[in-house]
Amino acid sequence: MSDTPFRPFEQALDHDTTLGLLQETTSGADDGELFLERRRGEALVFDDGRVRTASYDASEGFGLRAVHGEVTGYAHSTEISESSLRRAMATTRLAIGSGGATLADAPQATNRRLYTDADPIAGASFPVKIDTLREIDAYARNLDPRVVQVSATIAASIQEIEILRPDGTHLRDSRPMTRVNVSVIVEQNGLRETGTAGGGGRVGLDGLLSPADWQAKTQEALRIALVNLTAEPAPAGVMDVVLGPGWPGILLHEAIGHGLEGDFNRKGSSAFAGMMGQRIAAPGVTVLDDGTIPDRRGSISFDDEGTPSQRNVLIEDGILVGYMQDRQNARLMGVAPTGNGRRESYAHAPMPRMTNTYMLGGDTAPGDIVADLKDGIYAVGFGGGQVDITNGKFVFSCTEAYRVKNGKIGAPVKGATLIGDGATALHRIRALGNDMALDPGMGNCGKAGQWVPVGVGQPTVMIGGLTVGGSAT
Repeated sequence: MSDTPFRPFEQALDHDTTLGLLQETTSGADDGELFLERRRGEALVFDDGRVRTASYDASEGFGLRAVHGEVTGYAHSTEISESSLRRAMATTRLAIGSGGATLADAPQATNRRLYTDADPIAGASFPVKIDTLREIDAYARNLDPRVVQVSATIAASIQEIEILRPDGTHLRDSRPMTRVNVSVIVEQNGLRETGTAGGGGRVGLDGLLSPADWQAKTQEALRIALVNLTAEPAPAGVMDVVLGPGWPGILLHEAIGHGLEGDFNRKGSSAFAGMMGQRIAAPGVTVLDDGTIPDRRGSISFDDEGTPSQRNVLIEDGILVGYMQDRQNARLMGVAPTGNGRRESYAHAPMPRMTNTYMLGGDTAPGDIVADLKDGIYAVGFGGGQVDITNGKFVFSCTEAYRVKNGKIGAPVKGATLIGDGATALHRIRALGNDMALDPGMGNCGKAGQWVPVGVGQPTVMIGGLTVGGSAT
């Protein structure tokens, strides 16, 4: 919480006038706020031996919202001025009509800081960034003569937001984000394969630009590419599957996480709607959404409505115990908001969204889980996927997977896809490893045309009876 507004608010808007207009906008409404944002981002891409892209973007604007029941009035503008705010107020009032509700209490304020407020773009000079990209390229090519192409990216951004609520509550946050990615293409006997590694979070660039960090990413990208170079066609059929720790939690995020967002459940469109308090997963399965983990990509000190982020238990020992909520859905469902009201930018209204979603570990050694796999797939890397929220059905492609027979990891396979539905997969979890890990910081989540950064995680997990799509019989 802050009494010192950042530049757009300070220079363009008078506080008392702005508060009066906001109060007029939300008169008779259940809820509402003025959301101000300034964002700057830089991305440098070094591809095929040269700088392919060097971009710098800056934007600022406001979003004005009033909520009455299930109706949301929302207007936004890139011009932060009193005249623009008055036009937005008129538009917003049209959507909610005369209202007649009592304004909800403001969220509890917090001064908690989960990440630095330093501008990561200024964390290293432009020449240092370019030199680092050149070093990554040279390092990758020197690692193996089969490397024929290298692509490396350094990205950094800072999002500064302010939220003004009708009762005068004023919150402010600065949200940094950084990431370094390396992609390597190798060629042997006319066959080409790709490997990619990367990550980051709400941290400065100094650690990510250290040789120890980017060299490890480069080695991992090369390792994945070389694994796939020797991969065999994946088998097809119904079989048991072991998922590795960390990033494979993206399957949990997509196939299960979206189904536990409040709006889908309030509207009855989720596969988990109406199942609160019921068993929806195997015993021992506990799933959380936690926006309070320091420096993580999906973490937020408070959400885009001002509610402090929380450590929310969604599934406890297989029982559904909670949904992720923004303020509107929480009010309509008669529960408390959970700090999951997120928006892509000032141009978007908030909705229930995930932060860092993960499954807690068990007490089984990962090696023992694989040893119990008689005939199946061990998947440790995932690419894209598709999910139907209404029934939880998913299709995910594996970027690194291995054939397992009689507990022995065999040849790598390519072209493998995992097909199933989240509700069934949860019940078919047979083992949980003691190696729970979060992803390296590379997730983005799309919903209703909005994208926000997220985190995922899980331990090694065995799931029985998934359909594996492949090219081998």
